[in-house]
Amino acid sequence: MNKILKVRNVGDYSRWVGHTDRHPLVSVIDYAEVSPIRHSLNNYSIYGIFFHDEAEIDLAYGCGKYDYKKGTVICVAPGQIGGKEDNGERVMLTGWALLFHPDLLHGAPLEKAIKNYSFFDYRVNEALHMTDEEHGILTSLMRQIRDELRKRHDELQDSIIVGYIELVLNFCQRFYNRQFITRKLDNSDMLMKFDRLLHDYFDGNMQLAHGLPTVQYCADKLCMSSNYFGDMIKKTTGDTASNYIRQYIIQRAKNELATGESIARVAYGLGFEYPQHLSRMFKKQTGMTPSDYYESLRKK
Repeated sequence: MNKILKVRNVGDYSRWVGHTDRHPLVSVIDYAEVSPIRHSLNNYSIYGIFFHDEAEIDLAYGCGKYDYKKGTVICVAPGQIGGKEDNGERVMLTGWALLFHPDLLHGAPLEKAIKNYSFFDYRVNEALHMTDEEHGILTSLMRQIRDELRKRHDELQDSIIVGYIELVLNFCQRFYNRQFITRKLDNSDMLMKFDRLLHDYFDGNMQLAHGLPTVQYCADKLCMSSNYFGDMIKKTTGDTASNYIRQYIIQRAKNELATGESIARVAYGLGFEYPQHLSRMFKKQTGMTPSDYYESLRKK
């Protein structure tokens, strides 16, 4: 049985690493002050943003091991499990952790907006690798939040801290956007794999048994979380992953219709339950119905 540390609140993790909190709902930990620490496999009921500077730790997640190197950010959300099981080993870490309970956001705009930060659902092997400048920005924000927590609590403190957290999240989003751009080459390689995956799916007649391919299916096959995959495709192509799949399907439908195949046969052959579902998608993607398209070919 795995030894799992249940992190129901910030104090559960703080006690594990030997840090004393000043606020029941938020904690900023400077790892240099609490090291060495033991590993822990954590079941989170809170949000966490972790970055370690130079830890040689390999964490097992998703489709493989992840090497935790200098300037890496990992974000976790309630309901997730992450870390490394305690094996008695003690490790020296430098870096920071920012932990906060969902209750801290109660009534703040961020309570609803936090779901828009899709990187909370990225896998660990899709972590953010910071530049030195980005690392400096996040370190500076961690220090500012810690300094605020050391002040006497007043009626504005929670709002100020939530403001800082939002700033941290926006910087993380900016850094991820930069990472998607700097990894354009990797992304175009992934786009080719995506195309090949769709090609193989239909050539192997998988649509007849499983219906149309989904974003989740493609992400799983490419060893990515659906959020990271979706964000990567959007940054690389300017289009959503689901729309990319639809365009691929419509292109195949056009090829079939051009051979004189009936709309019903094309629809069933592509994995649609009913021909009208193909017609609806076709009209939405191209502005014309399949029969209009067929007629336009005949006029050429």
